[in-house]
Amino acid sequence: MPLYYGILTVSVIMFGIQFFFSDKYQRDAGNGAYASFLFSFAGSVAAIIVLAVIAGFDFSLTPFAAIWSLVVATNNILFTIFSLKALERVNLSVFSLFSMLGGMLLPFFLGLIFYGEPMTLGKGVSVVLITAALAMTVTRTDNKGGGIYYLAVFVLNGMCGVLAKIYEDSALPKVSDAGFSLWVAIASALISGIALLALRKQWKKPTLGGLILGAGGGALEKVANFLLLIALAVLPASVQYPFITGGVMITSAAFAYLTPSKPGRRELASIGVAFLGLLALVLIPI
Repeated sequence: MPLYYGILTVSVIMFGIQFFFSDKYQRDAGNGAYASFLFSFAGSVAAIIVLAVIAGFDFSLTPFAAIWSLVVATNNILFTIFSLKALERVNLSVFSLFSMLGGMLLPFFLGLIFYGEPMTLGKGVSVVLITAALAMTVTRTDNKGGGIYYLAVFVLNGMCGVLAKIYEDSALPKVSDAGFSLWVAIASALISGIALLALRKQWKKPTLGGLILGAGGGALEKVANFLLLIALAVLPASVQYPFITGGVMITSAAFAYLTPSKPGRRELASIGVAFLGLLALVLIPI
């Protein structure tokens, strides 16, 4: 069990760095359709290279894995688009709160309701504290006309966990976790590449920094999701996703100090509450 918490910790750090890359990219390239799809395409191509090595260049595929990789890729691209929009209106730590709360609650309740995962005191305290952490950051000044983007980020990031849980527990013929993650990256590259061709009138020469941010962010995100698939084989969704949520809140706040939008006292307090929620999940045994 400690091994899988270690895997989750590595993925938490990777997600935190990926959010920082997304924030930096949005500031440099904007959040238009062209910039969003270029970010997705560069990241997907980089992820294909990394995941192909991890998968041992095994490109096996089943019908279910093919369909599900397209579904996951579409969800991920939509998440990228709405993330860049949201990051224009909110700083990195607040964005991570909206994103990660959705990423926690949707798979959390999926595991409890549809997969028979037990509800425990530790889980309950953790979810309440992390939800309180979000409530502490919500003020009128945070919502600069971007409520629809925050809601989309909440739902789409939540669907990442939901789709992963459904795939991991499906009895249909599948491929390895690394192989599935590889095909998600391939599908993402195809979808975003087709979108870029459709937007060819908007083409402009990308900067080297933008390509590095897109490639690095995409590779980190997809490899981190691959690690989550590994952990899902052992850890319940109702344990894994609160852990990821609390961890990414903390790491994103740390990386926010490297951006112009540094977290204020209210946000730092919310991060403290989120950390208590993480401790409750791990330390309360029932």
